Amino acid sequence: MAKKVINTSGKRKTAVARAAVQKGEGLVRINKKPVELYEPEIARWKILEPIKIAGSHMDKINVDVKVNGGGYMSQASAARTAIAKGLLEFTGDPSLKLAYLDHDRSLLVSDSRRKEPKKPLGRGARKKRQKSYR
Repeated sequence: MAKKVINTSGKRKTAVARAAVQKGEGLVRINKKPVELYEPEIARWKILEPIKIAGSHMDKINVDVKVNGGGYMSQASAARTAIAKGLLEFTGDPSLKLAYLDHDRSLLVSDSRRKEPKKPLGRGARKKRQKSYR
């Protein structure tokens, strides 16, 4: 029998995370590193949110996440979305979906906000050169 592997993805700004969820013993790896060793700590907490909510489901599931692009917090947000989507699809538990949505909608829906393009006559998207009248 073939192994059941669920592949999901999550995005935030320019960070893209791809998660592979399969049967196992509860290991979670981010870029081949155990999530317990992931730094900085605040990004680790963000990644662990969907895992803590899933609780007892995690005992028999392994999650491998590959994430690149963006900064460390964008990567953490993308990874948590990919993990939550993968766990939901693997378990097929409707109560888990409700728990995720009650906690934070961005666990299941990738954030569509992007950087606004820079405009002429200014340093960035909104800032303009100071105007002098005299």
